[in-house]
Amino acid sequence: MNKLGLVSAIVLTLIGAILMILPFFINDKLSFFTWIYGIPLFIIGIVIFFNLDKEDKIEQIKYRK
Repeated sequence: MNKLGLVSAIVLTLIGAILMILPFFINDKLSFFTWIYGIPLFIIGIVIFFNLDKEDKIEQIKYRK
């Protein structure tokens, strides 16, 4: 498993989750914008996390030739 990919997936997921939860504690007009950034970051982090093994297999096949 790629350590850099794992770290980036964890960081993006955590930042996305924080930005999605933050509007519940802050009543402000800008809370909508935190959802705009939080939801895509959370989704991208999850996608990176689940594609780590597939990426490693592609690199092994590529370097085998």
